[in-house]
Amino acid sequence: MAEEKNPVEYNEESIRSLDWKEHIRLRPGMYIGKLGDGSAPDDGVYVLVKEVIDNCIDEYTMGFGKQVELTIEGKKVTVRDYGRGIPLGKVVDVVSKINTGAKYDSKAFQKSVGLNGVGTKAVNALSQRFKVTAFAMVKKKQRSLKKGS
Repeated sequence: MAEEKNPVEYNEESIRSLDWKEHIRLRPGMYIGKLGDGSAPDDGVYVLVKEVIDNCIDEYTMGFGKQVELTIEGKKVTVRDYGRGIPLGKVVDVVSKINTGAKYDSKAFQKSVGLNGVGTKAVNALSQRFKVTAFAMVKKKQRSLKKGS
């Protein structure tokens, strides 16, 4: 006896458009693999830390910044490099607009670990708290976000 199915209507209301944060949070595996709690070496939290460190490596290999500091205190990770920093007028875009970065057709990055313009956006979207600070000469720009914002 064939099982009778209750048909679900498929129409215009079935189609959704997600903003970048919703997409990353709904499908984190596309960006960082499995979420995990950090107890396994392939948990996505390590991919998130690597995404930020990769930006530091890019600066270092191109001759900018001679030092990278990584601090882990409980569930708080801080990464600081002494490279060129994000241009102050683009700090918010670089961490909150998907596919935004200087590594597409820019001569500013001849060598690069990351090329997709997703790294810091995934870190932002999947972190409970996220703060980026860029320094340029004596000026500073900072952006702090909490999950859901």
